[in-house]
This record gives sequence, structure tokens and C-alpha cells, in this order.
Amino acid sequence: MLKLTKNLNKYKLSLLIILIIISAFFSGCSKMDSIKVKLGLKNTDFEYIKQSKIEKIVIQNTRDQGYRFVVKDQKAIQELYDILSSAKEVNEKSTLKPDYIFEMHEAHDKIHKFSYIAGLDKKNSGNLYSEDKIYIVSKRIDNDIIQNFWNIRIPKNFTDIYYGSILNTLIEYEKNNNSKGTIGINLDEDIEMCKFILSADLEEFKNQIKSKTKNSFLIEKDNSKADTIVSVKTQGYKRLLYKSVITFYNRKEKSEVKYYVNAEYKNRGWDIQITDKKPKDF
Repeated sequence: MLKLTKNLNKYKLSLLIILIIISAFFSGCSKMDSIKVKLGLKNTDFEYIKQSKIEKIVIQNTRDQGYRFVVKDQKAIQELYDILSSAKEVNEKSTLKPDYIFEMHEAHDKIHKFSYIAGLDKKNSGNLYSEDKIYIVSKRIDNDIIQNFWNIRIPKNFTDIYYGSILNTLIEYEKNNNSKGTIGINLDEDIEMCKFILSADLEEFKNQIKSKTKNSFLIEKDNSKADTIVSVKTQGYKRLLYKSVITFYNRKEKSEVKYYVNAEYKNRGWDIQITDKKPKDF
């Protein structure tokens, strides 16, 4: 009986596939879309994009207010429709802070506004949401939409170099200073890098801090719990070069220690130098 049931399920699946193919062949795209909607493979919430009602899409970075770009190219807008129309509606959104705000401008001053968390895909919680709906959206938005409109080049292996150099400096500082107080890392003032910082990467960074240091944590709102404040200032970056100054300020002793990070990509790898003495080229 079990074998018969499995064979019957296979038969039903095969029949469904055949019906979809036949329906698409004889009835066109609209019938195919209707089948996809019934199967939960497509939603109809973004049809206003398909109908060419959107004049432009404004994408605003939440950490760098000066970094925004406007999409008016209809081909790119239709590509966004393809991604959004295949999004799955869910009941809960991610607890991570959104990285971008999407504003879809329709005629007559109507704006469809969504918050978007980059770097998430196929999770149980939504990464794109408006005031009344939440969706799980493919990371194709990152690669096909956002990346195509960046007018700056992110340093190669950015997450490894940026967060890795901070983490290594934390470990070095704790070892050399035998600090018993808490150490809070503040990334908000690193203006040069704010546009590259994503919530998903920060979450991974927090886990690394917790597992590899003793008393350090990432400051997200309140810095009053930190005895020592760590600030990061990127001094310069190119595709194959990164420099920064990482400062540890002890609030009780009112003293500071600075570390200088110089990372250069050569011979198919990164050469990262971290020192507490200022190099000549800084």
C-alpha cells in the first residue's frame, strides 16, 4: 500500500507538470502566472510595477544618508518586479535593522515604501516589509539591482578585512592591557565605511566578538556600559588597499591607545599589518 501511495503521488506530480506545460503552451503567460499564484510560486502584490506605473525607484542606505541612488531604467524596474513577484509572504520580519529603504514612486505622488535587509535569503523571517506586509525576497536584489548601481568599488574581501582587522586589534589590546573592564566597539562614526556595513554581517561580527574576546561587545545604541570605547576611522581604501586607525579610549583613566591597520592585497592574498606605532605613510 505504501508503494502504491508513492507511485500515485509521483503520478500526480507528473500530471501537474504536464498540465502546467500544456497550459503555458496553449493559454499564454497569463494562465501560467495564474497557476504559479495557486501553487504559491508567485504573488500579485507588485502588479503595479509590471503595468509600468512606477516612474522611479529611490534606494536609500539607512546608515549613510548621503548614499542613495535613483533607478529610472524600465528594464531594471522590470527586473525588480520579477524578483518581488516571486517573493514569499510571511508573518514575521527579521529582527535585524534594515539596510535600505525602497521607495517606488507611482504617478500622482503615490509612493510604495519598503524596508529591506540585505544578505538574507530563504529564511523563516521576512527581509522586505512595508507597513502591512512582509516578504522573504531573494538575494538577487543585492546582486542584480543594488550592485549594478553602485558608483564606488568596495574593497576586495571587505568583510574579512574590515571586521577581521578590528577583531584582531581587540584581541591584541586585551592581551597587552590586561583590561578587566568592558570594551564597546562603535562603528557609527566610520563615515567612509557606513555604506558597506550590512546588518547580516554585523550579526556575524557580534558572534565572533563574543567567541574570541573576553569583555568586548558591539555598541548599537547605548555606550554607557562600556568602560573603554573603540572607534574606527578608515583612512583610505581602494580595491586592493585598506588603511584605518582604531582608537581605544579608556573613560576612567581618560587615556587612549591607537592601532594602525595597513592591509594590501598582493600575491593572491592580503598582507595585513597592525601596529601601535604610527607608520610613515599614515
